[in-house]
Amino acid sequence: WLFTIAFHFHGASTPEVMGNDKLRRRILFEAARLMYSRRESEYYRAKLKAARKVCGGWVKPSHLPSNAEIRDEILRFAAIYEGPSRGQNLRQMRMTALGVMRLLQKFRPRLIGSTLTGHVRSGSDIDIHVFAASVEAVAGTLDEAGQVYDIEHKSVRKHGEERIYTHLHIQGAFRIELTLYSPDKARLVFRSSITGKPIERASLSQLEQLLATEYPDASTDEAAPPGEAIDRFTVYRSLLAPLAGVAQSRKHHPEGDALYHSLQVYELARDQLPYDEEFLLAALLHDIGKAIDPLNHVQAGLEALDGYITERTKWLIENHMDAHKLIGGTIGARAERRLREHPDFAELELLGRCDQAGRQRGAPVPDLNEALDQIAEMGRLYG
Repeated sequence: WLFTIAFHFHGASTPEVMGNDKLRRRILFEAARLMYSRRESEYYRAKLKAARKVCGGWVKPSHLPSNAEIRDEILRFAAIYEGPSRGQNLRQMRMTALGVMRLLQKFRPRLIGSTLTGHVRSGSDIDIHVFAASVEAVAGTLDEAGQVYDIEHKSVRKHGEERIYTHLHIQGAFRIELTLYSPDKARLVFRSSITGKPIERASLSQLEQLLATEYPDASTDEAAPPGEAIDRFTVYRSLLAPLAGVAQSRKHHPEGDALYHSLQVYELARDQLPYDEEFLLAALLHDIGKAIDPLNHVQAGLEALDGYITERTKWLIENHMDAHKLIGGTIGARAERRLREHPDFAELELLGRCDQAGRQRGAPVPDLNEALDQIAEMGRLYG
């Protein structure tokens, strides 16, 4: 892990044997490390965990760093470990934000957070406030643009009062979070949890001005509506997620729903051919058609995946049911000869065996997002 070369903690130290400045710096570093690595998402909890690790117990509030100090330390990590890619990422995130805000212009969108201020790091969200009388109005606009998203109602307790916040998470190359407010809140002053000061917000026109100043070589027309270029992993996720609701025959699938089965098959395939992206995608996606047309799931799945998988992955999915017949010895001679003559016959047979083995109750599997992230990362490293 990168941080181990930058700092070492040799057991717990106490304030009595450590100067206040040194103590504060150690807590600052540890809290920032927890948040940069996304093991913690809240400043307060990160401070408490850092203090426990450094001091082994209670610490005076005056020894704890401020939220702003932790944020600046996180940015230092980003500058060290992400290098030039951080600036490129920021530019792409801002252009993506512009495309989303143009799409949602009638809801008076306001860009906030790190994408606006420039304080982005790996995994940062694009945060946008929208103002509408109902979540259905915003969802309808996203549906018309072909966006894939989910809606979250989050309960937050602040100052002894519980509030429900509505978020829409748009799936794509970057994580985009829309926070819904009623139209009368458009002029409300929002304050930062870091500084307590009013947060910066940019309207559509203000963002266009910012981009023209920061990136004079770029045209703001580059920000196409996000629905026009859907990331293939967004498509995979949208087709796989419904499998969690597809119950299967207990006789043939004692493990449970079709998503759990698919994740088992993927994990078994990953044990066999961990660097073969096309094979792993076939293992993960082979049953997506069961949520579309259970009576003809292979053809339904291939139609849904048209344009988003390679010919090799398509062939493996198309013939995975024949692989079962092949293994069971029930396939016809001509069909067997056709499969054996294909250059990917060995992988097809292996897919069939993984498919048959992936039916265990309680088998450990990654969650859907983790599996897709693993494949996407492999593509970035070896693609």
